[in-house]
Amino acid sequence: MFKKIAIASLACLGTLSLASASAAETSKPVRIGFITTLSTPAGYIGEDQRDAFKLAIDQGGGKLGGVPVEMVLEDDGLKPATGKQSAEKMLQEGIQLFTGINFSNVLMAAAPAILKQGAFYVSLNAGPSQFAGKRCDKNYFVASFENTSLHAAAGRAATEQGFKNVALLAPSYQAGRDALEGFKRLYEGKVAVEIYTKLDQSDFSVELARLRELAPDAIYQFHPGGAGINFAKQFANSGMNKTIPMFLPVFSMDLRMIQATGDAAEGVYSTALWSPLLDVPESKQFVEDFKKAYGRVPTHYGALAYDTARLIASALQAVDGDLDRADEFRAALKRADFKSVRGNFAFDTNQHPIQDYYLTKIERNADGQLMPTVMSKVLSNQKDAFAAECQM
Repeated sequence: MFKKIAIASLACLGTLSLASASAAETSKPVRIGFITTLSTPAGYIGEDQRDAFKLAIDQGGGKLGGVPVEMVLEDDGLKPATGKQSAEKMLQEGIQLFTGINFSNVLMAAAPAILKQGAFYVSLNAGPSQFAGKRCDKNYFVASFENTSLHAAAGRAATEQGFKNVALLAPSYQAGRDALEGFKRLYEGKVAVEIYTKLDQSDFSVELARLRELAPDAIYQFHPGGAGINFAKQFANSGMNKTIPMFLPVFSMDLRMIQATGDAAEGVYSTALWSPLLDVPESKQFVEDFKKAYGRVPTHYGALAYDTARLIASALQAVDGDLDRADEFRAALKRADFKSVRGNFAFDTNQHPIQDYYLTKIERNADGQLMPTVMSKVLSNQKDAFAAECQM
């Protein structure tokens, strides 16, 4: 009798131990692999993305959608091989949810490894066109844009502003090529020239000499980070900014770049998904909260990262943080059940956004600060051009 009681007691203890272990397991935070660029001159981009994503977590008391989360942060150094290595290391550590990459060449190296393992990638910035079409994947979501879309909006804006002969410039990498193809899609005038530069180029004297010779009606240029600052300054120093208007996407003149560029940024046209001056309640609250937390106005990179965090929050809440419920998590992401700081937001069939695009002009506000003033909505509820190629 004693032996039977002892065995039963041990069995009970074993069951309790397993239950305790199970409870401990489920209480662990969901780890989110956040691979971004924190070094190099483009490091401020990753900094703004990290801070905005963290803001959403902090507002939830360390949780997204009521689910405890942990950001696992890695710097890709703007190197595709490094980004891929970071993703592979995180996968080995059991991480199943990723975001953070802001350059398309890094994303194209890292995303296939992530998706091959059945993990999820939710992009907060880069949106290479290849992954929007034939290479779309059920676990790949883009909360920002398809690469060519913002440039297509610039093409429409340049047409609406009456420019009939525009010169195009971009660095020779995937996003640069996407940029110029996108611009041409909705631009109805003549392309004076297409000039491709190096991704890390700092001296544009040769290109500026060519532009002076061609004398186009306007230029459209896409150079992110430090290259964009250098280009804008050198363009202004050449004096051509007085006679040749410059169009660019927000990546080439975000708020931090405006501060670094100074007077050379004034009068530049920019196409954007968001502006800190956008008249959307969620946007106004985000700007206020970000300024309170970090003492600065967020860039659009921060706005998109914040939206991405809130999108992920909505999906985590739907599955109580259990990523093994992959079908339900995927369906919850598709619903995009959150209020975007951009206003209109929904996912198309290829899991890329349907959203609005704006034309802004960098002008001085009442305090004399240069800010992107919203001039008009260029495209409403716009879909990208590759959804029809996606078969999921």
